[in-house]
This record gives sequence, C-alpha cells and structure tokens, in this order.
Amino acid sequence: MADDAPILSNPQALNSDGLGCHSGKDKMLEAAKAAGKTITLEQYAKDYPKGPHDQPQSMCPAFGSLRVGLRMRRTATVLSGSACCVYGLTFTSHFYGARRTVGYVPFNSETLVTGKLFEDIREAVFKLADPVNYDAIVIINLCVPTASGVPLQILPKEINGVRVIGIDVPGFGVPTHAEAKDVLAAAMLRYARSEAEAGPVQAPRGGISAKPTITLLGEMFPADPVIIGMMLEPMGLAAGPVVPTREWRELYSALDCAAVAAIHPFYTASVREFDAAGRKVVASAPVGHDGTEAWLQAIGQATNVSQALIDAAKNRFLPAIKGALAKMPIKGRITLSGYEGSELLVARLLVESGADVRYVGTACPQTKWSDPDREWLLAKGVHVQYRASLEQDIAAIREFQPDLAIGTTPVVQYAKERKTPALYFTNLISARPLMGPAGAGSLATVINAAMANRDRFLAMDEFFGGVGKGDNAGVWEELPKARPEFRASYAKKMEKARKASKVEEPI
Repeated sequence: MADDAPILSNPQALNSDGLGCHSGKDKMLEAAKAAGKTITLEQYAKDYPKGPHDQPQSMCPAFGSLRVGLRMRRTATVLSGSACCVYGLTFTSHFYGARRTVGYVPFNSETLVTGKLFEDIREAVFKLADPVNYDAIVIINLCVPTASGVPLQILPKEINGVRVIGIDVPGFGVPTHAEAKDVLAAAMLRYARSEAEAGPVQAPRGGISAKPTITLLGEMFPADPVIIGMMLEPMGLAAGPVVPTREWRELYSALDCAAVAAIHPFYTASVREFDAAGRKVVASAPVGHDGTEAWLQAIGQATNVSQALIDAAKNRFLPAIKGALAKMPIKGRITLSGYEGSELLVARLLVESGADVRYVGTACPQTKWSDPDREWLLAKGVHVQYRASLEQDIAAIREFQPDLAIGTTPVVQYAKERKTPALYFTNLISARPLMGPAGAGSLATVINAAMANRDRFLAMDEFFGGVGKGDNAGVWEELPKARPEFRASYAKKMEKARKASKVEEPI
C-alpha cells in the first residue's frame, strides 16, 4: 500500500499497554506496515541497516530529529507520540540547551483509532503557521502514531507561506539518534531543492559567497568550519553551510555548492539529495596530517582545482599540523567508542598523536563515506566496529586493558569501576575542534590529564575497599546477611523454567 494512502488509524497498534509502546518492535513494525508505512520503513532499512545485532543501545532516536529542528531559527517543532516519550524527549532537549518550546499534540486510544489525532495535528499546524514567526513547522511521529499509520504526508505542504514537514521517526525503524538527524535534514533538503528548482529563492543571511563553496555534512564543533575555510582558501574555495543547517535559507546555499564534504559519513538520505542536485560528495575530513593531506587532494580534484593550488594549501597547513602533533604527544593505550559518527576521525587523530589505539566502536553503520578512515585505521592495527554494542565496547576494555577508555556513559562507568580512567565521548571529546592545526593539539591536554589520574583511582579503591559492591550496594544500617539457601532455591526455579521453555521450543 502506498505511503500517501489516507489511512487514519490502525487499531493493531493499541494491542498492549501504554498505547502500544510496550508491544515490542516486531509487532510495532508489522502494524506500521499494515497501516501504509511500508515504503518509508523499507527506505529506512536500506539507508540505516542494522546488525549484526538488532540495533545499538542508544537514547530514543527521535531526539536527533528533534534536536535538528530545535536548533534552527524560525522553526517550530511538534511531537506526536505517547506522553511518556514526549516528556523524556523534552527533558533531554532542555538538558542539552534547547531554549524554545517543544510542541505536543496529546492523544488517547479513541482519538488515535478514530483518526481524530490527525485532525488535531492538522488544527495545531494551522494555528502555528504564522509567517511572522516561522519559516517551517516540523511534525515528528514517534512510535505509536507511526505504527498506527497517522498520515503526516497528507498535511498541506505549505500554510500561509510556512512550510510544513511531517516525518516518521520510530525507534523500530531508525536505529540511532545520529541517523535521525539525517531523516529531518534530508527531508528539508528535498523540500528546499524543489523550491530552488521552481524559481528564485531567498539569499543567505550573510550574502552569496564570491568563491565556490564546500558544504559540510555533519554537526561539528563551531570552530571547525572556520578552520576548514582557512584550509580551503589557498585553493580559491570557501566553507559553505553546515548541514543540518541553523536556518532554512542556508539549505539553498548548501545545495548550491561546488562539492559536499561528508564529515560525518552516515547522512545517507542527505547524500541522496545532493546526488539529485548533481553535487559531488567527498569522504572523510581534514583530521591529522595524513587525513588533511588526503582530504585536500580529494576536495581539489572534485572541484577541478589545479594541482599547484592544492599543493599550496598542503604546504601552508601540513607542516603546522605535524608540528602541533609533535608538540602535544599522547602516550598510552586507548579504546574509543561513541554514537556521534565522528569516532573514526577522533581515532585517526589519536593515532597520529602517538596513542596506542586498539579499538574504535561506533553506533553508526558502515558507509562508503567512512572507507578512507576505516582503511587507514585498519592499516595501523586498529579494530573498527560499526554498529558497536555496549557488550562489544566493554569486551574491548577487558581485552586490551587500556590506560584510558573513551566512550558512552555506561562504558565510562564500567571502566572507572575497574580503576581505569575514562572520558565521556560526547561532552569531553566531540565538543572540541578536530580539524586542521587546531584539532591536532586539542585532545592531548584532556587525555593526558585523564590518564595521569590512574593513581587517584587506585588510592580511592584501596581506601573504600569493597564497600558498595555486589549484595552490599546501597546504604545499610546493618551489613546484609547472606542467604545461600534462597539463592539455591531461586537457581533451581530458574533452571526448571529454562528446561520447560526448551521443551516448548518448535523443532
């Protein structure tokens, strides 16, 4: 059934508690396909392949799309989903610094099944569509409305000059919040491309660049686009907008570029829009000496810049990068993991800084846009794990015994429990410049300081001993008493249940 079929409800999505939230991914996926979302979900499965396990352990994927909308000027973002999900997403958004309202259209079983929810969303969009305040309104279907077939695609595409963009971002269809950024970024690029093809569009706030521009695909530390612009200048090029953009009009500039730099390699749907616009896409990023040299060469060739100008850019910046790396060395064994999409870039920078990197895991999938980074790391003896699970990240710590573990919150927790210094990737690593000469020395200070703290961990462990571990975790007035007879009885019950379930399995 086509995605544009005006199905307003699917009662199958409500077959469990919590308006269907807990009915399981498989049932939700079946319900969504039955409700007319087959084409959307098949495209997601192609763009964002899972595996080898189901999907990475991550926050709600919809946070990625929500974050993109909330960071754009003159853009209203509205969520359609269960109240508990909306509460969690709103809390997380404000925790990460959102300074505007998150819209919400509440619903219950009756409004969902009867189609009244769609009418409520439509009414809310018409009320919001004030061109004085907004350029665009984004409506995001979470799991239950997606599974129920709420057809955001039949909303008006424009109301009073305000663009309307409806997307489905279910947890059972989009694996990570990083890829959910791509879902909305691509939807906006598609809309903007159709506008540009139809006629004149609004100029960027800062005016049109006199030089050919390179669009930068993927969220970055604010200084990185400036640094990239400096490295492009000797080649007669300029840094263009960063996608996801901060304003609607920047989408036109992003499409009107000489080439696209896939700084973060997982923006598959966005790349498809740039392909449709006839733009070349260049992989990797200017990190470290080797990465910068290869990237400048690739950008120059993609934009037909002469080799003399490419060499001029290399000669200006490569010595500075090599000097910065030598001045701020990193000595120690490191495992690294995260879910931002820049993990391979950071690993490259660490290796060039002298670190003994044994493992890099990313929650994102493998794409051809990360091949240069993957091949370089493999040649240096680094194990690269796409769609890394928490268990794989922890196994790497156990196997390689690093001096420092960089990773997600549970990875950091595990490492510190083992008396191993650890740093949270998102707040302490990705929130630093990585590109060019500035990136070359940006990580050494924080990483070397963290590794130097190992003696403090050992001292604390010796002081506290076994307090708060295992059965004694928590605060107690008296030390808990062991009850081995209870353990034995419980173990027997579990074994009996396991055998019973084994018998019931189909042959």
